[in-house]
Amino acid sequence: MKFSEYKYERINPDYFKEEFSKAKEIVEKSTDLDEVCGVIKHINDLKKDYETVSTLCSIRYSINTVDEFYTKEQDFMDEVSPLVEGYLNEFNKALVNSPILDKLKERYGDKFFKEIELSLKTFSEEIIPLLQEENKLCSAYSKLIASAKIPYDGKVLNLSQLGKYAESSDRSVRRDVEMLIGDFTKENEDKFDDLYDRLVHLRCEMARILGFPSYVELGYARLGRLDYDSKMVANYRKQIYEELVPLVTKMYEDQRERLGLDKLMNYDLAYEFKTGNPTPIGTPAELVKKASQMYHEMSKETGEFFDFMQEHELMDLVAKEGKTSGGYCTFIPNYDSPFIFSNFNGTSGDIDVLTHEAGHAFQVYSSRNMELLENLWPTLEACEIHSMSMEFFAWPWMKLFFEDQTEKRLFSHMAGTITFIPYGASVDEFQHEIYLNPNMSKDERKACWRRIEKKYCPWKIYTHPELEKGTRWFRQGHIFESPFYYIDYTLAQVCAQQFWIKDQENHEAAWSDYYKLCCLGGSKTFLNLVKDANLMNPFVDGTIHFVTLKLKAFLDSVDKEKIK
Repeated sequence: MKFSEYKYERINPDYFKEEFSKAKEIVEKSTDLDEVCGVIKHINDLKKDYETVSTLCSIRYSINTVDEFYTKEQDFMDEVSPLVEGYLNEFNKALVNSPILDKLKERYGDKFFKEIELSLKTFSEEIIPLLQEENKLCSAYSKLIASAKIPYDGKVLNLSQLGKYAESSDRSVRRDVEMLIGDFTKENEDKFDDLYDRLVHLRCEMARILGFPSYVELGYARLGRLDYDSKMVANYRKQIYEELVPLVTKMYEDQRERLGLDKLMNYDLAYEFKTGNPTPIGTPAELVKKASQMYHEMSKETGEFFDFMQEHELMDLVAKEGKTSGGYCTFIPNYDSPFIFSNFNGTSGDIDVLTHEAGHAFQVYSSRNMELLENLWPTLEACEIHSMSMEFFAWPWMKLFFEDQTEKRLFSHMAGTITFIPYGASVDEFQHEIYLNPNMSKDERKACWRRIEKKYCPWKIYTHPELEKGTRWFRQGHIFESPFYYIDYTLAQVCAQQFWIKDQENHEAAWSDYYKLCCLGGSKTFLNLVKDANLMNPFVDGTIHFVTLKLKAFLDSVDKEKIK
C-alpha cells in the first residue's frame, strides 16, 4: 500500500471508553499474570489504533492546512485526544496498583512503570478542558505560521520558501528577507502574543490543579524526563555559555572577515561563503535517488529502510502553498511506517532533511517490533541523537549531493552544529524564565527574549525594529507547541558530535554503537541509552570542554582556500 491508500477512519470515543473500563476492572482484581498480560496487549493494540488515526490526520492536515475535511478532523482529534488520555490514565492507575505489580515489572521492565507513575502526575479529569483548549491553540499557531503569503521575486511565498533567499549572495536580497519576515511578524504580533499568553496561563493553571510548584516541573514530567531536572539543565547551559559562546563568537568574526564585511548583521549569518553557500545539485527527485544510493552503500539495514520509505511513498518533501512550515518524522503504528515531512527549498537544508529526518525514521524503523508502543521511541532528547548522528555518518556521501562544493558543505555542517547550541540554550532559558514568571506582560516577554538572546547569541544584530525588540521567538514553534522541548536538540548534538569524533577514529565501532542505540528504541532512559552507546554524559562537567576542543581542531584544520 502507498501512504495515500492508508485508511483514515474516525475513532469512536465511546468504544475506547468502554474497552479501557473493562480492562481496568480486570487489572484491579486479577492475580493471573497471563490474563493481565493479555489485557495489556489489548490496550496496547487500542493505543496503536488511536495513534494510527491521530497521526494520519495530523500528517494530512500539515500537508494541506486548508483541506476542509482534515481541518475538521484535526479539530475533532483536538477534542478527543484528552478524553483518550483520561481513559488511559485510569487504566494506568489500576496497573500500578495491580496485586501482581512485582511480576508485571519483571515481565515489562521497571522503566515502563516509572513512566506510568510520572504520567499519572501529569493528568486529572479536571484538566481535560484545558488540554482541549491547548490543542486548539497549538493548531491555531500552526495555521498562523502556514498563513504567510509574502509577495517577493514575482511569486507569493510562505516562510519556508522565503528561506532560500536568506542565503542569497546579494546582500540586499538577504536584507529584504529579514524585512519581509519582520513585517509579517509585525502584522501578526497581536495574534502571536495572544496565543502565547493564553498558552502560558493555561499551562500554569494545569500545574496549579495538579499540585506542581510551577509549570517547569509539570513540563519536565510531560516530556517523560526520568533522570535529570532543571538544575542539571541550568548547569549544562552554564557550560555552553562558558565554552561555546566564545568559540562561536570567534567563528562569526572569521565569517565576517571571509565575507569582507565591516559588520556582520543577522541577515548575513546564513550566508557563510563569499563564493556562495553550498547548494545541492539536482531536482528533489534526483536528490532522493542520490539518497537511496547513499543508504544502500551505508549499510544493509539503511538500504532496506530507504527502499521501504520509497515503495510506500512515505515522504512529502517539497514546500507548497497551504503546507505548514518546518520538518518532522512521525510513525504510523498499524502500518509499521515512519513518515518524513519537510519543505525543500533548494538549500543545503534539503540534504539535512534526507539525513536528519531519515535518522529519526531509521531509528523507529529499527525498533518498530518493540512489544510496547511506549518503547518504540525514546524520550525526545535521545530521539535527536539518531537524527543528528545520521547527518555525520552521511559525510562520506556528501560529494554525491554537493560535488565541487563538498568541502564547504562539510565545514558548514560542522559549524552549524556548533553555532546552533547557544541558540538552543537561549530558547531553553527563555522558557524557564517565562514559566517561572507567568504574569510577565507581552512586552516584558519580548524584552526577556532579547536579553537572553544577547547573552547566548551576541552576534545577532537585527535591522528590522520588530525583531530587534525581541520577537524572533514567534517563529520557534517549539516554544508554543512543546514547552521545554528544545534543549533536547543541544543535548543530542553533543552526543552526535561524539559519534563524529568516534567515527574518525574507528568507523566500525562507531556504527555498531549507533545501530545498537537505534534498535534499543525507548527501552531505556536517556542517560542509560547514552551509557549503552558508549557516549559521555553531556551534563557532566568537562564533557562540553572535551567535545569543543575536538571540534575546534577540525575547524582549524580546514584549508581556508577551499571555503572562501
